[in-house]
Amino acid sequence: MEKKFLWRADENRTKNSNIKKFSDKISKKYKIDFKNSFLELYNWSIKNPENFWSDCWDYTQIIGSKGKEIITKNKIFYKNQFFKDSKLNFAENLLIKNTDDIAIHSLKEGGLKEHLTWKQLRENVFKISSFLKKIGLRKNDRVAGYVPNTIETVISFLAAAKNGYIWSSCSPDFGVHGLVDRFKQIEPKVLFTCDYYYYNGKKIDILNRIPEILKAIPTIKKVIVFNYVDTEIASHDYVKFKEILDTSDKDDKFEKFDFNQPIYVLYSSGTTGVPKCIVHGAGNALIEQKKELSIHCDVKDGDRVFYFTTTGWMMWNWQVAALSCGASIYLYDGSPFYPTLDILIKYCSEQKFTLFGVGAKYIDHLKNENYDGSEYDLSNLKIITSTGSPLVAESFEYVYKNIKKDVHLSSISGGTDVVGCLVIGNIFQPIYAGEIQGPSLGIEIDIFDQQGNTVCNNEKGELVVKRPFPSMPTMFWNDPDESKIRSAYFEKYNNIWHHADYIQRTKNNGYIIYGRSDSTLNPGGVRIGTSEIYRQVESFDEVIEALVVGQNFNDDIRIILFVKLKNNLKLSDKLILDIKSKIKKNCSPRHVPSIIKDCPDIPRTKSGKIVEIIVRKILNKENIGNVEALANPDILKFYKNLKI
Repeated sequence: MEKKFLWRADENRTKNSNIKKFSDKISKKYKIDFKNSFLELYNWSIKNPENFWSDCWDYTQIIGSKGKEIITKNKIFYKNQFFKDSKLNFAENLLIKNTDDIAIHSLKEGGLKEHLTWKQLRENVFKISSFLKKIGLRKNDRVAGYVPNTIETVISFLAAAKNGYIWSSCSPDFGVHGLVDRFKQIEPKVLFTCDYYYYNGKKIDILNRIPEILKAIPTIKKVIVFNYVDTEIASHDYVKFKEILDTSDKDDKFEKFDFNQPIYVLYSSGTTGVPKCIVHGAGNALIEQKKELSIHCDVKDGDRVFYFTTTGWMMWNWQVAALSCGASIYLYDGSPFYPTLDILIKYCSEQKFTLFGVGAKYIDHLKNENYDGSEYDLSNLKIITSTGSPLVAESFEYVYKNIKKDVHLSSISGGTDVVGCLVIGNIFQPIYAGEIQGPSLGIEIDIFDQQGNTVCNNEKGELVVKRPFPSMPTMFWNDPDESKIRSAYFEKYNNIWHHADYIQRTKNNGYIIYGRSDSTLNPGGVRIGTSEIYRQVESFDEVIEALVVGQNFNDDIRIILFVKLKNNLKLSDKLILDIKSKIKKNCSPRHVPSIIKDCPDIPRTKSGKIVEIIVRKILNKENIGNVEALANPDILKFYKNLKI
């Protein structure tokens, strides 16, 4: 199907873009004429990885010693190392200014606005850093954050990064169980948190959860609390963030660490067990994020970068990295539609954002509400980035019709696993409705069929990465035999990264992603492992077993939960409410199913493993293929006859 052309950057914008300047430097250095073709630049980047990543380090002005060995090769994909003999400090690369200009601006639900200058940011990071050293933390110790998206959270992360500690954060919409499942694995010594936060007009207490967390995670020796509203002081016995800032010395020395020094732990849930702990290296994340922000998204010194995100999503880490480009970052904490539908658009207009980042679901919601943003001045806005789930063609068209006609709408996709993007936008290529513009420079992607062959004629298939790249995880936590990292990415295709996205290349050299190819849920663009839901549902005495799948619905994914009940019980409204409440409390609101239905049985293999993917395919009217491996294939009739 022909995709509708929507926009192309004018000559002046292309000429002054970072990707043009980068391309020209490469052209001059290696005597190559790319002819302003992104595809030619991309092909050069994957054929010459050592040169590309070395030149990327130089162009993005990473602070540190680059070293001589760019790629240390290994036959095993994930054991290839980048910049093995380099040294840098992640925080130093973000705290690059010492001026009175705004570094961070914050807007909280209810209208509270705060900001911090670059000078103040550096000073506060130095004070928190000094305190953490004084209480005895050492390199590689873990520091956790159970935190809303505020200025204090950014300070805490940078202070930890500066000292070589490993940061990990969860947003407070996670219940205690969901948090413990994550943090207990990494055994943090310090927990940063807040007294409360607001969401959708409701004040939600965090402090009352801390005793239960401390009981479950005894490694936490210090709890540091900041106040959601600076003028209010909550009554508690924990260390007060503000008192540290008022009394602590400043530690302004930046120790240099290895390129792959662990910087943070992110979490990816599968269908079994607790969430997997993905460890990313400081330099690995930094060079990828600077490449994406600077070269692909054209972020420049003095720009204003916003992303609507929580602290539990990797886009938070991505946005914070914009400081390394000399850009200011703009935070928002709260509901994106409270108290009004246009709260974020208004924020964008008032603060003159140059990059406005949101999930695809946000744009879809504005479209479905027929929202018209023409009353706002968005003249400073250069790029809108959309991620988390596929942005459909109709939503592309909506943006250009109702938000801004002259804007680079960049649909991007990658994820927690790569703390960045595999496919992303660029200013050289035009925008077509429903398409991601192209691959990320330096990352060799391909599309495979089930047998591991490159698909023909732009058919759909599995997104893979054929060669190592810097931002792959340095390791999985508690994975001494490397079984976790192998099963996550390398089980399907031998020594080839399998990303588990169902994808298609277009004739425009762009891409369309059709969602997850595995059984992981992705409602609203937030990846959710089914195991977290199972643990809550199957704790009910009435429930024998459960099955969770994602169903395509209104350009998004909705969660459908099936429960097999004991003793031929019927599913009552009360039980439905109780199940939803427990999932919301112990996991998060995002985990709550849209529909809960009882079922006579759950399809399973002969070895007893439940089969989520086959039910998902039935609900999405896809071909289910061979069912010979099922122990109870007759039960599929029940799911085929459902009307949901």
